[in-house]
Amino acid sequence: MMRPRMYEITFVGQAGPVLGAAFNDCQVTLGPGTTTLRARLPDSEALNRLMSRITAFGLTVIRIRLLAPSLPLRS
Repeated sequence: MMRPRMYEITFVGQAGPVLGAAFNDCQVTLGPGTTTLRARLPDSEALNRLMSRITAFGLTVIRIRLLAPSLPLRS
């Protein structure tokens, strides 16, 4: 089984209340002219489903980033 991974997906435009509610399972951050979603996803199929939701709204994705997992401290 794959460990969940954290992704950041940034698209053009700032999400309003309706769009923000559509992605209430993600952390939504507004930037200058952009919106970034951050989500912990269990596998690539979950990433594909999230991307399908984004494209269904006609949003233009400008960046998809896999965030590096934090490594355990060595003793």
